Amino acid sequence: MKHTIKVSGNHAMIFLNDKIYVSDASLLRDDLMELIDQGVTDLRIDLSELTYIDSSGLGTLVTVNKRTKEKDGRLVLTGAQGLPLDLIKRTRLDKVFNIE
Repeated sequence: MKHTIKVSGNHAMIFLNDKIYVSDASLLRDDLMELIDQGVTDLRIDLSELTYIDSSGLGTLVTVNKRTKEKDGRLVLTGAQGLPLDLIKRTRLDKVFNIE
């Protein structure tokens, strides 16, 4: 998995590509937690190029969502489709996340 982060003030757009497995999820979590700790609390994660996400990847999104809320911020998932969207719905995380 590759991810790209574009930051502007306290806003960040994160683009995820390909697949997220355990090792990828850990790196993504570390990068996003560092951003949040630096005051970036409005995160938009673009999943339109993501083809697969495992449970550790979903866990990372849950953790990041929780941290942004603790900092009075917001996490929005955009462009979810295919298997990643199906997994989000099957795990009922569509009730937890803001999805556009």
